[in-house]
This record gives sequence, C-alpha cells and structure tokens, in this order.
Amino acid sequence: MKLRVALAQINPTVGDLAGNSALIRDSVIDAQAQGANLIVFPEMIVTGYPVEDLALRPSFQAASIQAVQEIADSITGDIVAVVGYLDQGPKNAVAVIHDRKVRATYVKRHLPNYGVFDEFRNFMAGDQSLVVRIHGVDVAFAICEDIWHSLESIATRTPGLLVVSNGSPFERNKDDVRLALVQKRAKEIAAPVAYVNMTGGQDDLVFDGDTIVVAKDGSVLARAPQFDDLLIVVDIECTKGSSQPNVVISEEPTQLPEVATTIVATRLSNEAEMWQALVMGLRDYIRKNGFRSVVLGLSGGIDSALVAAIAIDALGAKQVSGVAMPSKYSSNHSVEDAQVMATATGIHFRVTPIAPMIEAFMENVELKGLAEENLQARVRGTTLMGISNQEGHLVLATGNKSELAVGYSTLYGDAVGGFAPIKDIYKTDVWALSRYRNALALENGAIPPIPERSITKEPSAELRPDQKDSDSLPNYPLLDQVLRAYVDEDHGYEALLADGFEADLVRRVISLVDKAEYKRRQYPPGTKVSSRAFGKDRRLPMTSRWNEE
Repeated sequence: MKLRVALAQINPTVGDLAGNSALIRDSVIDAQAQGANLIVFPEMIVTGYPVEDLALRPSFQAASIQAVQEIADSITGDIVAVVGYLDQGPKNAVAVIHDRKVRATYVKRHLPNYGVFDEFRNFMAGDQSLVVRIHGVDVAFAICEDIWHSLESIATRTPGLLVVSNGSPFERNKDDVRLALVQKRAKEIAAPVAYVNMTGGQDDLVFDGDTIVVAKDGSVLARAPQFDDLLIVVDIECTKGSSQPNVVISEEPTQLPEVATTIVATRLSNEAEMWQALVMGLRDYIRKNGFRSVVLGLSGGIDSALVAAIAIDALGAKQVSGVAMPSKYSSNHSVEDAQVMATATGIHFRVTPIAPMIEAFMENVELKGLAEENLQARVRGTTLMGISNQEGHLVLATGNKSELAVGYSTLYGDAVGGFAPIKDIYKTDVWALSRYRNALALENGAIPPIPERSITKEPSAELRPDQKDSDSLPNYPLLDQVLRAYVDEDHGYEALLADGFEADLVRRVISLVDKAEYKRRQYPPGTKVSSRAFGKDRRLPMTSRWNEE
C-alpha cells in the first residue's frame, strides 16, 4: 500500500513564530493541492533552530505551544502534519496533527552534545517511541540525532514508514554521510525512510536541505536539491500495519488516482556546495537581522575580492560597497585591481587614501615597526566602521581560516566587522572558490567577477615595503596542510611528525595557532562550512601552559 508524503524543505527564522507558522500553513495548502496524505516538517520548525538558551524561557515555551495549537486549528481535511516545535520541559518535539487536533507528540530521545550542539543544556530527552497508523500504515518518528543511534526499539515495532525531522547543518561532504546513514537505517528497520531537513542561515550555521527518501532496501526514491526551498512529494510503497500503534488516525488504504512527480536532484560539486553555503549564510544573516547592504575594504587582493563576489551573489551588486584604502606602501595594481572588479560587477566603489590619517596620528604618537603596520590596519578598520555608521552598511571582515588560525590579523583593524563570510575556509579554498566562480561566470556568458591578477599575484598585506605573507608565514599550501591536521583533525605534535611534517614547522605552527586564541574570540561570526570551525566547534582556553611537545 502507498502513502503520498510531502516533505517541506523550508527556511525558518529563530523566534519568528508568526512567520514560521505562515510558512507551515502555506506548505500544508500546497501539499493538500498535490493530494498528500502526510506532510513532514523539519526539526523545531515553529521556533526556528537552534534556539540555544531561548529554550529555557517559560514564555518562549508557552509561545511555541500556543503556535502549534493555532497551526493545528488551521489544518483541516484528511492530511496529517508532523510539525517540529519546542514543548514544555523544555523538550525538542514533533506534534502529529490531524483534523484540527494534536493527536500525538514525540520527543527527541538522543540529544547531541558535541560540535555546535549543546542540547543537554537546553532540552530534556524523551524515552518513548511513537507509532501512528495513517491509512493503514504504521508510521514511526525520529528527530535528527535519533537516527545516528541504533533504531532497534523502532525496528521491533515493525513500522511501515519512518519519518525523520531534521535540523542538520551543512558541512562539506556531509551529504554523502547523510545518504549512507539513511540507507543504513532503512535496512535496519526494514522500512522506507523519509528524511526532511531545513534550509537557510542561522548565525554561523547554514542548513542545506538535502531532503532524502529511500525505500526499505536503501534505494533512493527522491532527493531534493541542496539550498533550495521547496516541497517535495513522493509516493512511498509501505507495508500494512501489523503492530500495536500508539494512535490510530485512519485504517482505510489511501486512493491515489495518479503518480506524484518526484525528483532525484544531481549532487553539487565540492566548490558549488561551498559557494552556495557561503552565499546563503551571508544572505540570511543580512536579511534576518534587518540589514540591507554591506561595505568592505576592497584591497585588490584575493580575499576581499572573493568576499565581494559572495556578497554580490547574496545581495546584488547595488547593495555592495567596496572601499580602496591605499597607504604609502600600497602598490599601484592594488587600486587598479579593485577598480577592475568594481567596473566588472557594478558595485559601489570609492578610493579613500589613508596616508594623511596615518601622518596625523604619527604626529602625536610615535609608532614604529609592527605598531606602525597595525596602525594602518586600524585606520582602515575605523574608516570602514565610520562609513558603516554614517551610511548603514554592515561591515564584512575579509580574513580567511588560515589567517585566523595563526593570528595573521589585527584586532580593531582588518578584524572589524559584523560578519566574516570566509572565516571557515582556508587560503587554498579561497583560490579554488575564486577560480570556480570565474569559471561559472564564463559558462553563463558573463564577465568573471574576480580579476585574474588578484588570483595569481603573491599575497601581501602591504603594510611595509615589498611585504609578502610568506615573509611571516609558511607558504599557504603547506601551512594549510598542517592546519587541517592540527585544527580540523586534532593531530598533536607527535601525530603531525608522523604525518610527515618537519619538527620546526610543526612547532612554529602550533605556537602560532595556540597564541592566537584570544584574537579568534574577538573575530566576527561567519558561515561554518567545515567539520571543525573556530568557535563552538573548537573551544580552547585563551590562557594555557599546555605544550604539545
């Protein structure tokens, strides 16, 4: 027997219960128009996700419960809706709604407490499975982390279908892990699995959707495109209920006069995934926080050019302002390359020389060497913040993960800003994504946004004569190899030596990374795309005498 299941891959906003409820109602209407028997929404869709310590507020819990009751009252007809919300407790739960009533609830049983998740802090765990009979099919329920653990207790209840509501953040290559997991669980319980995930950005997280439906043998029945908001509808062959369900909604098999049109979307390349994640992360941070435009220092270098390109795709060229701020050490090609990008893309652009500001400062405070270099960066930061205050733009920081890792940034200088789009991608990723975006433009018959010279020239902060990044740091391809092992994979000193890196290099990189923790604590938020981003993923003390050697 078949059930027509609709999976709502949509983008909530944390705390916007009215807006999220409207998204839910619109999706239900769409699903009903397509003849769906069941519609499944992502985890905590009513409140948005993650809500962090908002979950602990009784007023927020009460508002969530009230919103679910109002949603239930609006759903008429035969469709069953599975809606994620914050329940009293607090609990991370889904409500099973039919004919204006909440017929059952399921509470998340496994609470993740690693990486970006602190759910032991915010929620009480459930301890019961739930099976609801819908048109003769016994439907079981899980929420996100639940399926990363054995489903033996569900398998013993012989469900005809498992539906999973998810708030699963994007990480590069995670889509392959998700599919393998969903296929494994389908075979474990000998039933199809319908897995729905949300989309959108929330602070430093971004959700890519990647909704999946598999048959009981693990074969893919449907798969939604990543980073798109849509309703995917699929007819799923299920076994007739034979266990003892907790709730019976309907026993009669459904009648489906025609076959639902399903989709199995083509997977994105690694660069395309990361690009869309960075664009969505910035777009939603701007939109959901009430900003309309951004400003950044456009130096002619590769990092600022990539950030500008991301901002253009996220917001449109007319919402992006670039500011070139040459000093007496800046090369002619720096302003030229910034101008080339501005002309090619149509962003707002101005040149504001900082040499007179530096001279005025130095007439009153004598600074030399590194202090003078940092002064230049801080004058640029102050200039951008002044423009932000005057014109209402959000300042974008342009530092990458390699620089953040080793402390190659200036507090209150290039580290200023409200959002840092590329803080979780290494320098080698910066080059790869820049080439990807230019190639995409050529494919579409457009002008590549990033000047070729910005990609090919040697990186330099241009804070002293003939300065190169390689004067202070190992070459980026080698540095990034060490950083991926030390930061992302937690390899210590001995493990890094076993990886084949030279001892002097390892000691130097470890020292730089460990000493820069205080700087990273003060850096703006930015989109997480790796499995180990600085911040919630990697939490180390600023004061520590631990030595890896």
